[in-house]
Amino acid sequence: MMILVIGGSGSGKSAYAEELACALAGKEHTRKYYLATMQVFDEESRRKVERHRTLRDGKGFQTIEQPVRIEDALLKMGDGRKTVLLECVSNLTANEMFAQGQQKPEREVAQNVIKGIERLRKETTHLIVVGNNVFEDGIAYDETTTAYIRAMGAIHQKLAERAEQVVEMVVGLPVSVKA
Repeated sequence: MMILVIGGSGSGKSAYAEELACALAGKEHTRKYYLATMQVFDEESRRKVERHRTLRDGKGFQTIEQPVRIEDALLKMGDGRKTVLLECVSNLTANEMFAQGQQKPEREVAQNVIKGIERLRKETTHLIVVGNNVFEDGIAYDETTTAYIRAMGAIHQKLAERAEQVVEMVVGLPVSVKA
């Protein structure tokens, strides 16, 4: 089963996704994995990573840092039933698109990210995917940022189509978009 949790910055999506992962894993006695995709480049990202580590402290997650090729995380997981929390598809997409200082085409990036997440979905009991809502600010961006936003749009649409549930976090409240 795949659940997509989306929301804006500070909406509570990470905390909600962690609670959901813990509940699902506990109900079915599965191992819990946290797939961290953020690459630390500066103090702000370092603080964000630390905040997320603190949030999940003591919850029994095995953390796997996998900034690209998300399907490779399967090689680092044990056998058996798994509940996997992927945090987050937005960082994963940026990492894939701008790897090694070169911008890859948005269609290729979207296909690769979707393919990797689909592989995770097939080989896990529960997959919770967190994504940032980057589509609503109405600001005109340069072509590079616009390509990233279009790739994110394509990825989120495919994931929402394939997910059994889609939840949007709004001011800390989960709103069911697809049940």
